[in-house]
Amino acid sequence: MKRLISLIGLAPFTVYILLFLAVPTMLAVGSGFTDDQGFTLANLQVLTAPATLSAFGASVGVSCITAVVGALIGAILCWALAGLPENGPLRRVIDAASSVLAQFGGVMLAFAFVATIGIQGLVTVTLRDRLGVDIYAEGVWLYELPGLILPYLYFQVPLMVITFLPAVVALQPGWAEAVATLGGNSFSYWWRIGLPVLAPAFLGSLLLLFANAFSSYATAAALISQGAQIVPLQIRAALIGETGGSNSATAGVLALGMIVVMTVVMLAYGRLMARAGRWQR
Repeated sequence: MKRLISLIGLAPFTVYILLFLAVPTMLAVGSGFTDDQGFTLANLQVLTAPATLSAFGASVGVSCITAVVGALIGAILCWALAGLPENGPLRRVIDAASSVLAQFGGVMLAFAFVATIGIQGLVTVTLRDRLGVDIYAEGVWLYELPGLILPYLYFQVPLMVITFLPAVVALQPGWAEAVATLGGNSFSYWWRIGLPVLAPAFLGSLLLLFANAFSSYATAAALISQGAQIVPLQIRAALIGETGGSNSATAGVLALGMIVVMTVVMLAYGRLMARAGRWQR
């Protein structure tokens, strides 16, 4: 009876997952295996096309850069926050701000960067008129692929703070005291205890940041209006088409490629976080 009650409680969430995640995913991927004659595997050739490989390479590149930089900056912030009182006002403000900013993306984030460091943005005009510094002297990089790095870092760093801070806080002061009692120093503590304990959580958070950047669409779509440099934009181009047509089969195959990459990353993330969770209990 208790199991039945638990299953009934999960029913609304299960229905929600099926309607808004599982069914759309199956429909999107299924469209990549159909044509006018029915089922086909010929559409999979899209994955080996030069444009597709270039888009996946660009997506992986941007995701890796923003994940690594965001993880390093976020880890430093987590180390600083761990020294603050848990219920102190500064710690609570930063925790709340990280929770909000980690979800701040899309058109709003793109508009914020355009208004700030766009061609006629506040910071751009101030630097150009008062200091003679033109940040666009080498080209309008904000509306191209490199321009995605700064906006992505805006939500990558707060996400790292949210996911990695529990692991840093879980480091027990008694471990350092035990090392000192046995004649060890700070290097011994970090090399033999601190880094091995934090490594799974750090790598897991790094993979989560990679997945977050790899699957981001709205921010890139708002900033890059021309071209399809990354996979989400290439899916948009396949669905909309520059001449008004669409190719759902191509979009489905590209979606399948993204799902495969995301599945591998999230499986690795789950294993790493399960291992890191042993030290946080």
